[in-house]
Amino acid sequence: MAFTIDTPIALPQRPRILVISLRRIGDLLLATPLIRSLKRAWPAAAIDVLVQPGTAEIIEGNPDIDRIILMQPKQSFRLALRLFKRYDLAVSTQTGDRPTLFAVLAGRQHAGLTAVDGDKPGTRIKRRLLHRSAPMQPLVHRVEHVMQLADALGIPRAPQVVPPMPAPLPIAPGDNYAVIHAAPMFRYKQWTAAGFRALAAGLRQRGLNIVAISGPGAEERRYLDEVWQGAVPIHQFTWAQNTALLQRARVYVGPDTSTSHLAAATGCPTVVLFGPMDPRVWGPWPASGLSEAWAASGTIQQRGNVWIVQNPLPCLPCTFEGCERHIGSASICLEELSADQVLTAVDQALASTPPRAAVA
Repeated sequence: MAFTIDTPIALPQRPRILVISLRRIGDLLLATPLIRSLKRAWPAAAIDVLVQPGTAEIIEGNPDIDRIILMQPKQSFRLALRLFKRYDLAVSTQTGDRPTLFAVLAGRQHAGLTAVDGDKPGTRIKRRLLHRSAPMQPLVHRVEHVMQLADALGIPRAPQVVPPMPAPLPIAPGDNYAVIHAAPMFRYKQWTAAGFRALAAGLRQRGLNIVAISGPGAEERRYLDEVWQGAVPIHQFTWAQNTALLQRARVYVGPDTSTSHLAAATGCPTVVLFGPMDPRVWGPWPASGLSEAWAASGTIQQRGNVWIVQNPLPCLPCTFEGCERHIGSASICLEELSADQVLTAVDQALASTPPRAAVA
């Protein structure tokens, strides 16, 4: 994608920079290319990141970040006073009112994403308040959005998603194993339990051990117990431990979740099952970068170390929350996705890396 770099913004040699990301874990992980771009542009910078509670772990140990600040509930005003004009530059990675306001309050200079519709009063006000801004164009990848902020700041792009620092694992998964994460946050991103069990059987036939992983939520664990029915042990790891696990896995398979974005960032051959969401915006970003944008739909697409599998019905991608348009709704495109198609993508991913020799 063509892009234009603005005149570089002027900062001190050792600037203090605040990056604001107040959304979910996946959004925060996909903001790390901007943080890396800032660190490479100003190597001596001290970079803090303002995040929502429950998301910070995905950037722990990130070498580009000095400090993580939590936006505690009902303490926005107190935090705004504490951060007021403490930073040479504050950057909002969202178009919302609160992150934009925090960028304006915290930074002597500030930048942020704004809505693409410049005629709306709120958008006009934000563009006037911000020293630098970039419109959040539709059907553009989330990493490309934050890279356009780098362009607006006049700094070179470093389009690399940075996973958390790997941590030791409490298990020894062996030398040839597959990782499966079967549980998305919402029902409309779920594949079928029968599909995952058929996938596991196919992986075993290919000589792979299976490591099934889960997040910390009790509801997610109940769902995975129903999926695996005791046939596969379920492990709950930290994000840092998941990084270590994925770095050595032969293949990862999962739905459209933050874990799939992490798998792609580690360089693991990553197979992701997409339903109604648009991969042009949310397709996992390969470890080597996305040289060609994801297509809206297709049977199997590959970019770098990532394979996206879809059941390309005529309505895909609808971007709705399931066929009934609510988070508890099923998505027919995923309900009818066959295990054979997923295993075809798995075979392509396995062919990209040879099996590891067993350690004597």
